[in-house]
Amino acid sequence: MPSLSKKTELKRKRKKASQNQKRKKAMSKASTPAFPVHVDKE
Repeated sequence: MPSLSKKTELKRKRKKASQNQKRKKAMSKASTPAFPVHVDKE
């Protein structure tokens, strides 16, 4: 059975990894909005 400190390390690592995914998704949604390019060009 793993030691308590090893379990804690793994929990922290897992939490950090899942946080990163949420943050990345939030950051990509919050970036520059989509806008039309060259609308006046015919």
